[in-house]
Amino acid sequence: MSVRVLLVDDEPLIRAGLRAIIDSEDGLSVVGEAADGAEVPGLVARLRPDVVLMDVRMPAVDGIRATTHLMSTMDSPPKVIVVTTFENDDYVYDALVAGASGFLLKRARPEEIVAAIRTVVTGESLLFPAAIRRLAAHHAPSGDGLASVALTEREREVLRLMAGGLSNVEIAGELYLGIQTVKTHVGNVLAKLGARDRTQAVIRAYDSGFVTPAG
Repeated sequence: MSVRVLLVDDEPLIRAGLRAIIDSEDGLSVVGEAADGAEVPGLVARLRPDVVLMDVRMPAVDGIRATTHLMSTMDSPPKVIVVTTFENDDYVYDALVAGASGFLLKRARPEEIVAAIRTVVTGESLLFPAAIRRLAAHHAPSGDGLASVALTEREREVLRLMAGGLSNVEIAGELYLGIQTVKTHVGNVLAKLGARDRTQAVIRAYDSGFVTPAG
């Protein structure tokens, strides 16, 4: 089954470059393009992409507002990867908080772009965990803000390992558990935190102080 991708960027050359990279890959296809976030809701409703590559800064409606709209109005919104020039941009963290599943730099290599799309589609590992940790360093409070969430001790361990970027398979190896058991724990963590994917769970863990950028 092909992964359907929508490109959203106000620079035609950026869109053309991304289209060439994505369409050359087996199992990936670009189904549409937009030059501003204002076009996103209509295109997503009509084209039903699996992933939206969303420029974080656009003239009318930026990537944060467009992402927030998708996450708040759709029952099953697509995965969003925000595309940015600067890794330490506060806009990136705001987009992750709004519901984006990860981010890419505009200077990313073709293989990184393809890997990022595949990573957020499978949802079994965190995209660029070290970069998210650096972004979180400027926002994370102290203390355990998840103390009121009824996570079991095992679920807390799993969440910490998720924040470290470990995949389900790696978590299984670390905790000597079966892969299906890990998937069950991850699902429980997402449900208890009200997170739609592991990126949102990890952002919640950082925002609450449960996980700190120091480790």
